[in-house]
Amino acid sequence: MFDAKVALGTWSWGSGKNGGDQVFGNHLTQKDLQAVVDSAMANGLNLWDTAAAYGEGSSETLLGNCLKPYSRDEYFLSTKFTPVFASSGADPVSDMLNGSLKRLHTDYIDLYWIHNSDDVEKWTPKIIPLVKKGVIKHVGVSNHNLDQVKRVNEILNAGGIKLDAVQNHYSLLHRQSEDTGLLDYCHKNGITFFPYMVLEQGVLTGKHDAVHPFEGDNNRARTYNPMLPKLTSLLAKMAALAEQYHVAVADIATAWVIQKGTTPIIGVTKQHYIADTKRAISLTLTVNDMHDLESLADQARVDTRASWEQNMKQ
Repeated sequence: MFDAKVALGTWSWGSGKNGGDQVFGNHLTQKDLQAVVDSAMANGLNLWDTAAAYGEGSSETLLGNCLKPYSRDEYFLSTKFTPVFASSGADPVSDMLNGSLKRLHTDYIDLYWIHNSDDVEKWTPKIIPLVKKGVIKHVGVSNHNLDQVKRVNEILNAGGIKLDAVQNHYSLLHRQSEDTGLLDYCHKNGITFFPYMVLEQGVLTGKHDAVHPFEGDNNRARTYNPMLPKLTSLLAKMAALAEQYHVAVADIATAWVIQKGTTPIIGVTKQHYIADTKRAISLTLTVNDMHDLESLADQARVDTRASWEQNMKQ
């Protein structure tokens, strides 16, 4: 249903609660990001993923401003309703959507997500009238397990609408959506699977290891630095494959999820990331490569499930 090979993520943009400064230690301006957007658009990468929750709307604001020079039909917008931040009004989904529309300078969203599975029975039906109104073109759910995804699909189908996408944490280091059968369910039912945290916030880029940990006092450093010594063998294998294929280490992690039949969301903060992403799209790993990477990832025995994520195996 979605032609793009990858989506470009903007979680690390913006500032404030759940923003790029607090989570990643980033401090990005519109000037910094305009070059990223321009390079992506010039290279045919035009599927942009954001959320009202990222930096309390500041990610959407930056993205909307950077996309202003382009015609609306030149790019595809993906943003989210996050139940935990719902208003107390009569229609919280519509309220949050309207804020996103304003910040993104548009009158419709191509793909609108229910950001977590707070209450499937409550929130899913509220999406249906917005799709019928035309302000939402496609519906997705994020951070839902297999049973919840099936229930969402039932509710939407009863309203004459199809679930088009699922967005969950999925990487070499976190494969619960595969282990529980959710990924297979999506493939069998024509639902596009969008993995996020494919690079585990930079862990799988080859730039950090036990000797070169993340710097600063931020969530990423506190979470991942203790894991780095356990990832030595995996990172060494990724570096060797990157050298063999003449690509960046991050491209190995991205190519792996693409070959799993998914459309990864790649966080972009620098212009050169666009060239890396293009290389990853064209890279084909062998069956042995895939097996070796998965085996080494399993041997590391790290748990990268984030605080907001449910255990998909429950």
